[in-house]
Formats: sequence, C-alpha cells, structure tokens
Amino acid sequence: MELWIFATLCAALFQTVRFMLQKTLSAGALSATGSTFARFAYTAPGAALVMAGYLWLTQSSFPSLGPAFWLWALVGGIGQILATVFVVMTFKERSFAVGITLKKTEVIQTALLGLVLLGEWVSLMGWIAIAVGLAGVLLLSKTPDAGSLLQGLRSRAVLLGLTSGLFFAFAGVGYRAMTLEVPSEDPLLRAVVSLFLASSMQALILAVWLWWREPGQIRAAWQARGTAVWLGITSCGGTMGWFTAFTLQKAAYVYALGQIELVFSLMASVLFFREKITRREGVGIAVLGVSILLLVFAG
Repeated sequence: MELWIFATLCAALFQTVRFMLQKTLSAGALSATGSTFARFAYTAPGAALVMAGYLWLTQSSFPSLGPAFWLWALVGGIGQILATVFVVMTFKERSFAVGITLKKTEVIQTALLGLVLLGEWVSLMGWIAIAVGLAGVLLLSKTPDAGSLLQGLRSRAVLLGLTSGLFFAFAGVGYRAMTLEVPSEDPLLRAVVSLFLASSMQALILAVWLWWREPGQIRAAWQARGTAVWLGITSCGGTMGWFTAFTLQKAAYVYALGQIELVFSLMASVLFFREKITRREGVGIAVLGVSILLLVFAG
C-alpha cells in the first residue's frame, strides 16, 4: 500500500472521531467557534512534541521556510478554521452523517479550486465523478420541512454544509501548496513541521478572536479539557495523516480517498448518536460515495 493511501485512511478515521468529539463539545458550553479553538489549542502542544521527537530521531535540522510557506499556511489555516466552524454548525441542523456528507463536497470543490490555484488538472473521469457527486448533494439537500428541491438547496443546513466544503477545499489546496514549500525530500518531515506551525498559528488566531468576541469561551475550553484533550490527540493524528498525504498526492485525490469517512460517520451517527438516517439520505450518501470511487479511479 502506498504511503499516501495509508496516511489518508488513518486521517479519515481520526477525523471521524475528532468530529464526534466536536459535536459533543458544541452541544455543551462551547460554541462552534469555541470547540474549534479547543481543537487547535489542544493540538499544538502534541504537534510540538511530535515534531521535536521526529527531528531528534532522524537527526534532522529545522528547515528554512520562505514567504510562500507562510502565505499558503495562512490560506490553509484560515480556510480550515472557517470550515470547521461551519461543519459544527451543520451538526446542529442535520444528523452527524448528513453533516459529514455535505462537508465532504470538499472533494468536488477542491478539484475545481486546485485547477484554478495550482493548475492541477482533473481527467474526464474526474469531471464525471464531480457530476455524480452533485447529484448526491441534490438528494441530500431536501430537508423534512422543504417543499421543493430549490427550497432544500436554500436550507440553512445545506448552505452551511456546502460552505464548509468550500473552505475545506481552500484548506486542502493551501495545505498541499504549504507542505510542498518545505525544503525537504522527506514527506514525514514536511508533515510534522507543517502540523506544528499551522496548528500553533490557528490556535493563536482563534485565541485573539475569542478574547475579542467571546471571552468566556476560552475559559469554557479549559473547563472542557477532559474531553478536549482527546480532541487534540485525534486532531493531531488526523492532520498528520492529511499533511503526509498532501506532500505525495494532489489534494483532490487525497480528499477523494478520504471519503471513506462517510462510512465511518454513518456508523457513528447510528451507533453512537442514535440518529436515524432516512432512505433518501442513505441514497444520497451512496451516490456521493460512487462519485468518490470514480474520482479515485480517475487518479
């Protein structure tokens, strides 16, 4: 098994658990922004230890980073912050599985964004996969109170989910470009350096925002540390997996394989959160899953 495939599968599993923890935290004293801050605040210390340990074990030196690295880190970091806030808000509107599926339109949006920003072309099979994926989104767009497809597409849950996917697309493209700016042939070194710097920057940005807009959330994040520390651990493992994969493969194809998270999220939704999945939602998830497989074959 190629390293980028193994790293992506691990990342998808860790990310499912992380979103489960964020859904739980956001249902309590933490807002969507507060739970997002907790994610990065508890990730940064672990990322520092991982990076220091890897540098020590490999006897490597910290790489010299240019302006392009920091620019792409900012694009990816802010994109991921906004994407995470929107997907946590989506969880409050629809089931966990549907929220994750709407968020997973990131693979479709990343293919388009990667073409525009990085010039990474998608094959004809890839565009067919995108069309099938859009059909899956249309199936998922109808809410119980929506009288028509148009109303469903304009529903709060769908708009939040698609916006989340858009910002995750910015995050994926930004992070791929960022990791490629680390001057090293070692994909793991690129990943650990990127993980530490990106998560630290995100924690700082969100701390300033919360201090200004929601000061009580910083205290709440500390009070929720019993759960939030596990959020940090799973986030660290997941992000490490994504960054490793991004150094080796196009962001669109990494996200495509990462759609295995749909299976994990469906299991979590039914078995852990005791949420019911409607027949239409099940078909929508299945259609979007087919688009994922087509995009993988297109790669």
